[in-house]
Amino acid sequence: MSHIPFGYTIQNGRAVVNEKEAIMIKKLFEVYLSGLSLSEAAQKAGIKRYHTSVARMLADKRYVEDKFYPPIISKDTFEKAQLERRRRAEALGRIYEHKGNEKKCMNFRFHASMP
Repeated sequence: MSHIPFGYTIQNGRAVVNEKEAIMIKKLFEVYLSGLSLSEAAQKAGIKRYHTSVARMLADKRYVEDKFYPPIISKDTFEKAQLERRRRAEALGRIYEHKGNEKKCMNFRFHASMP
């Protein structure tokens, strides 16, 4: 079995929403969308994680739609968070999209010495 996301527990082989952590998840999305940074949003929501873990939480589709995990947040809130993450990354110049038409050519030179 893979890692159980924050906000869920497993009971009798089924994923169940952990209500205390679910409130934190909802708060995380809410305060992130209000403009706080990843670390600040996590702190305000009461989640003690590094910003990379918080970024993964904001991108985790299991909080919205999954066959095994019940939803914690609405699809609308999730989509808004994804757009905001993308907007912030673009503003910081952190988006690189491969153009596909670039040809890469690697030149190698081999030298063999004879004994």
